[in-house]
Amino acid sequence: MTPTAHDLRFPAMGTEAHVVVVGGGLDHLEHARRRIDLLERRWSRFRPDSEVSMLNAARGAPVVVSEDTSLLVARSLQAWRATAGRFDPSVHDAVVAAGYDAARAGGPSHAPGPARPAPGLADVAVDESTGLVWLPDGLHLDPGAIGKGLAADLVVEELLAEGVDGVCVNLGGDLRVAGTPPRGDAWSVRVDDPRDRSRELTRLPVADGGVATSGRLDRAWLRNGRPAHHLIDPSTGEPATTDVVAVTAVAATAWWAEVVATWAFLGDGEPASLGATEVLVVTADDHVRSTPRLLEVAA
Repeated sequence: MTPTAHDLRFPAMGTEAHVVVVGGGLDHLEHARRRIDLLERRWSRFRPDSEVSMLNAARGAPVVVSEDTSLLVARSLQAWRATAGRFDPSVHDAVVAAGYDAARAGGPSHAPGPARPAPGLADVAVDESTGLVWLPDGLHLDPGAIGKGLAADLVVEELLAEGVDGVCVNLGGDLRVAGTPPRGDAWSVRVDDPRDRSRELTRLPVADGGVATSGRLDRAWLRNGRPAHHLIDPSTGEPATTDVVAVTAVAATAWWAEVVATWAFLGDGEPASLGATEVLVVTADDHVRSTPRLLEVAA
């Protein structure tokens, strides 16, 4: 008999968090809420007192940060290297220049400056043993394409260590599942049609792993009268020009699924895996394509 499941929804990280625990209780849900809130306070670049904002304001000086934030920077650096720079959180300034921050605040979405290629992370240094992080002067991090997935991974691992049988942490569609699901042999993860969120595109059975989606429709605005979105091509500093609408990736962890989804989106939706991952791509002309194994399980 499957243990009882409990769930909690709450606003977090600019979206809605949904946490499900199987074989746990309300105290575990509250732990998850507090932990996600702490990670947001440490990682949000929109909070001037966050550790990421401290790093971005350091102007080349080394900064000692928490274990959480040094891990975030280390994973970002790992992802940048693994994708040969296609995944690049140093697009911070390009995202701002594209008008995202102004659009998010509800103001006029004009471009405050010319687009420039992202500087890359080649000169970033992080020592996880001491928490020391060094960003070159002029380099600013935007952890938006990795932070929700990493937060989901951390909370899932902590709740399992506390003794729950199963857990799902979903942060706006970027999620991690592990352990005993509420029913059946695997967690059933709904993938919405990015062109119509009320329509289900497919459901993916995931026993233990992460799922993440990168798309250009949810965070879109007009910049100087022209369409723009938040997914920046690091090589140009401009919103990526592609016929891809969204990419969903399945991987062993949620942070890596986020990385792969961004990598595939910026690669014009090439449905090729990066490591042990599976990818589902939706294009503007209503085509859906995927890596072979994911096509089988989604059928």
